Amino acid sequence: MTNHMPRTNMLGQLPPRDWLDNGMILDTLMNTLEDRGISLYPAQEEAILALYENHNVILNTPTGSGKSLVATALHLKSLAWGSRSVYTCPIKALVNEKFLALCAEFGARNVGIITGDSSVNSDAPVLCCTAEILSNMALRYGTRTGFDDVIMDEFHYYSDRDRGAAWQIPLLTMRDSRFLLMSATLGDTAFFQEKLTELNGCETDLIASSDRPVPLDFVYQEVPLHETIADLIKTGRAPIYLVHFTQLDAAESAQNFLSTDFCSKEEKAKIQSELGHTLFDSPYGKDLARLLRHGIGLHHAGLLPKYRIIVEKLAQQGLLKIICGTDTLGVGVNVPIRTVAFTQLCKFDGEKTAILSVRDFMQISGRAGRKGFDDHGTVVVQAPEHVVENLRMDQKAANDPKKLKKLVKKKPPARGFVHWNQETFDRLTSTAPEPLVSRFRMTHAIILNVLSRESNGVTALRSLIRDCHESDFAKKHLRKSAFELFRSLLVRGIVEFVPREEIKSEQTPVRVNVDLQVDFSLNQSLSLFLVDAIKLLDTESEDYALRLLTLVESIQENPDVILRRQLSRAKDLRMAEMKQDGLEYEERMAELEKIEYPKPDADFIYDTFNAFQSAHPWVTGENIRPKSIARDMYSQFQTFDEYIRDYGLQRSEGVLLRYLSYVYHALAQTIPDLSKTDEVRSIEDYFGSMIRDVDSSLLDEWRNIDESSAAGDGSGAAAAAEIAAAALSQAEKLRMEKDLRILARNAVFRFLRAFSQGDFVAALRVLNAAALGPNAAAEVRWTEESLASTHEELKAERGALLFHAAARSPDLTQFFEEKEDDVESGDGVNGSGPRTWRIEQTLLDESEFNDCCAVFLFNCEKSFAQKRAVISLREIRK
Repeated sequence: MTNHMPRTNMLGQLPPRDWLDNGMILDTLMNTLEDRGISLYPAQEEAILALYENHNVILNTPTGSGKSLVATALHLKSLAWGSRSVYTCPIKALVNEKFLALCAEFGARNVGIITGDSSVNSDAPVLCCTAEILSNMALRYGTRTGFDDVIMDEFHYYSDRDRGAAWQIPLLTMRDSRFLLMSATLGDTAFFQEKLTELNGCETDLIASSDRPVPLDFVYQEVPLHETIADLIKTGRAPIYLVHFTQLDAAESAQNFLSTDFCSKEEKAKIQSELGHTLFDSPYGKDLARLLRHGIGLHHAGLLPKYRIIVEKLAQQGLLKIICGTDTLGVGVNVPIRTVAFTQLCKFDGEKTAILSVRDFMQISGRAGRKGFDDHGTVVVQAPEHVVENLRMDQKAANDPKKLKKLVKKKPPARGFVHWNQETFDRLTSTAPEPLVSRFRMTHAIILNVLSRESNGVTALRSLIRDCHESDFAKKHLRKSAFELFRSLLVRGIVEFVPREEIKSEQTPVRVNVDLQVDFSLNQSLSLFLVDAIKLLDTESEDYALRLLTLVESIQENPDVILRRQLSRAKDLRMAEMKQDGLEYEERMAELEKIEYPKPDADFIYDTFNAFQSAHPWVTGENIRPKSIARDMYSQFQTFDEYIRDYGLQRSEGVLLRYLSYVYHALAQTIPDLSKTDEVRSIEDYFGSMIRDVDSSLLDEWRNIDESSAAGDGSGAAAAAEIAAAALSQAEKLRMEKDLRILARNAVFRFLRAFSQGDFVAALRVLNAAALGPNAAAEVRWTEESLASTHEELKAERGALLFHAAARSPDLTQFFEEKEDDVESGDGVNGSGPRTWRIEQTLLDESEFNDCCAVFLFNCEKSFAQKRAVISLREIRK
């Protein structure tokens, strides 16, 4: 049983707005809750009453005490008055979850979402977004942000070292908004009560309670983990969430539990039924499906979002006995469980390994216990593994002094470990959360957003620093930093002074350069270096686009798991070469120490960055990170799945997807339009299309929402059709066709790359003539031999085929609708275009005749359905 309200239509029960008041809205809410059999807790009732009296509210109650219901009550009030409300929280997974829940509550047409990667119905009266999205809106529009009510969930992220500023900015700028701040671990809130009232003039009520609907038992275990899990399941304390602090540990743990049979045949059959026709179509999909069918869940950021959604759905139905995951559980992801079991109490925080904070421990522990199912929840903490082993050895040798004397005690890990014990456990379970600390800082993105305002952005920037929650001493440094950052933007022409004669009343005297794209941003700390370094590249050079892509990658955080695989491959290749050359073992080992993962243009990037850093004091502490992941993929025109399999990254699909998303957004929003050649735009399209194809789970979920109960008129099918029609807008149809063209073009280039290099096995893998239709037998059936023969003929007559940047120009690829009798007919992909395309690719050659053409057939319908290119080679025409 979840605490948010099930699908219904409260809006339809409201009286007309002409004679509406808050009391009537409250009556509608209470009547609906009564019909559903829901009774409010005292803290919920107090918070809702305060919100309906137009107060700000800080809600500090334990996990599972119904904070989501209070937020829903505020959304209802906002909708009833025709206002806009926004829900924000730290992570995309939780934003997605709340979005779908609110769609079910208020109807898909009334709810939208923006996460940076996804945007659906973004002008809706109820918006769900990540904290950074709301922060950017607040910076850009200030009091005109357009939201009357702001709900900030998991507000303890205000203290997050890297992201805390995003939680503070709305509290500094959105003076016309009313706030609901929610968390289970806020600590002292007097400061925030004062600041909120100072901001918008409304009273601010603290609603705090320590009463948990489902009380918790805390247990410290000094037995092996497998015995702990077996005992928990035996005593009926499943489902269990097993907390790890790395994705690898979570995945390995889940794999280890496959040897234990958790589920009965009936339970496994129910899981299979629930999975139904779910497509586990990525490289890791089959492994995850096997875990799920065994009653074992996996939940971490390395999974694709669509798989995390599946795990959450099965968990909500109580079908998973154990879920191995990371500490993302602590930010409110909807994985209802009875027992939380910690594998350890220390964690690497990005700088060092340390014992968990009280807040982190409480956030994760608070997820134990399911309201409506459990009379109590259980929190288990495992003692360090070496301590458990030593205790077990002591027990076995307890009655034998000789054995005790010979015991060799296990030692703790040499790295990445901080010791904990029963005293650590007792402190974490009994101490109040640490005070929230301001993390405000000045960045290029903040300055650009504020200066983009129609009103005076310079004055707004001064006010932002003046009003922020830092000390007076820190504000002096912020003002100095803001000036340095502003000057660096001005020198590069990213911002400019408005000519005096153009300045209107109250307009800012400074503006963002009008030649930049509308969504231009410098959201990453080294984005300005990227803009600077691009100017040093020769746009006419053959490798301009690839060098630009390398620069984009150099400002991204390192996805270590991928780089480790690249390094391992580089070492393996070098080792094979050295063995063949007869080098001695010591020489080989010394050489291997020098090997790095691929870093194209490393010298240029390091030299350019050093010069940039010396000229900009604010860059101190930042570093550049050259690498080649996206470039590696694009150079080989690999699909997402091919790259995953190539490097054995099945357990880290989500890591690669997230990294490529960052690269794509930098290409789209940070590279000035004037620096984008045709090939740069092709690279941008390549990754944009890939990201959408890999995981469109959020849009799919939104399309499938059944509004029959919310519609209230019995026309559920009509309502669902209306939603689907709205989702599949004309813009999306056009994008779908564009994505298919990119998919087709990439397949053509993968084939030609392999063909031109004489790798006919790889070339054949691209082709799929048998998938084109019942009459495809008329097509040429290519073999290694026939491809080799054609290749030799071309080489003899025209020299080698070229595959440089000019050979990949979009002008050389032509698409035609295929209407010949030997190809299936059809209306195309959802009406967006022809069912089958004929693609004619002009080939460039050494002789410069350039009169050969490769002709392909591309099945749009099947390519769209299978999310891969279904393509055949008809001929290579001379």
